Amino acid sequence: MENLKRESFSSSGSLPIKVVQFGEGNFLRAFVDYAIKVLNDTVGFHAGVAVVQPIENGMVPLLNEQDGLYTLFTKGIKQGEEVQEKILIDTIVKGVNPYDEFEEFLELARGKDLEFVISNTTEAGIRYDGNDLFHMTPPNSFPGKLTRFLYERFLYFNGNQDFGLTIIPCELINYNADTLKTVILQYIDLWKLSGQFKNWVLNACTLHNTLVDRIVPGYPKADIEAYNLELVYKDRLIVTAETFFLWVIEGDDNLKKRLPFHKTPLDVRIVEDMQPFRTRKVRILNGAHTAMVPMALLYGNETVKETMDGPFTGEFIRSLILEEVVPTLAMDKQELEVFAEEVFDRFRNPFIKHQLSSIALNSISKFKVRVLPSLLEYVEMKGKLPLRTVFAFACLVRFYQGHWQGKEMPLNDDEAIINTFKNRWQLPLENIVKELLGNTTFWDTDLNQVDGLPLAMEDALRYLDTQGVEKGYQEFEESYK
Repeated sequence: MENLKRESFSSSGSLPIKVVQFGEGNFLRAFVDYAIKVLNDTVGFHAGVAVVQPIENGMVPLLNEQDGLYTLFTKGIKQGEEVQEKILIDTIVKGVNPYDEFEEFLELARGKDLEFVISNTTEAGIRYDGNDLFHMTPPNSFPGKLTRFLYERFLYFNGNQDFGLTIIPCELINYNADTLKTVILQYIDLWKLSGQFKNWVLNACTLHNTLVDRIVPGYPKADIEAYNLELVYKDRLIVTAETFFLWVIEGDDNLKKRLPFHKTPLDVRIVEDMQPFRTRKVRILNGAHTAMVPMALLYGNETVKETMDGPFTGEFIRSLILEEVVPTLAMDKQELEVFAEEVFDRFRNPFIKHQLSSIALNSISKFKVRVLPSLLEYVEMKGKLPLRTVFAFACLVRFYQGHWQGKEMPLNDDEAIINTFKNRWQLPLENIVKELLGNTTFWDTDLNQVDGLPLAMEDALRYLDTQGVEKGYQEFEESYK
């Protein structure tokens, strides 16, 4: 079988480097490089990507061996139907390891065609390292490398404002671009770079906060032979992803013109404020996961798909989201419901085995951020408790007892949090609820002050222990009608 080479398998021709990408991992290749491929194919964007390896050991050598080519397999559910796609991604034209090729790294900064810098260096990637020095080849941190890169471009083009760059970080932290800008300015001060350079960064370059959403399992090691049978070439960089794709970028009409995703089938939103989209994702997708996990594990399920397919558990989560979360969000209700249905399709994806135990990590802090705001806002709006959310909360509390019907629960949290729950279970139920709801370290507020919540939690826990999950919820709900 022939090796994957551009001259044999790609018809894209020579692409100018318009994008420098910090990161060569599965997510960027299945998300950003795929998106640019779609732009190239549908609107003639004609953009090549140069990949910069952000750490000393990485995949750039293998990328270069395959001329930057690799195959993306997407699989998922759309409106209840299974969909699959196979596409050869040919947007990466060069890979550079700055630890071995520092001058080539700087040469990228001198490119006249270059317009965009995109990154995903993990959540820990956007950080300030006071040990990074200007003369290092390269600095250790991603922002340090980027600052050195921008300075090289500033010098080469004599501070010309026309050669500023559009910087779009994709790291999974809120306000990722604002955070990155802050760190870049710290390096400018640390390295005593000129005020002219600082002004160029602030005025000629733009940084854009983003939200990215796509599950990317990556290289399908367990099933690689089956994937290889679908190819007529050798590919050591196969990457798999779900079908769902969402990219929200803060920007203006000028950015829309320069990145014309609105002319493609991809769901890329260039908006003035991405926070409503982030809140939507946190409350609906992440909130559904967090509400689901303890309840489903107590019920005896093992995966997200199994939970969504179950007559009781699936309807419980659907109703919780559609009836108790969606009404609290300040966006178009029809759009929210469409998004929720897409989330349910993703949860039912037969190609992704999402273990409930793997998303049980730090469930207390997740509940505070992802679920509790919906509960509190529902009470404020409706003047009553959201019963499914309250019952899910009770399941969370019961889950943290650590065992259920003779089985150990997969607790994965800070030891102090686990011990707090363990110690409280020696008390009468009323005291357990009062102390746990009143723990402001957990919730940042005393939840005993929420009208009716302490008694409802006692009732839910009592029904849960005596009747189990399904019948317990039914009797709990009936008692509040």
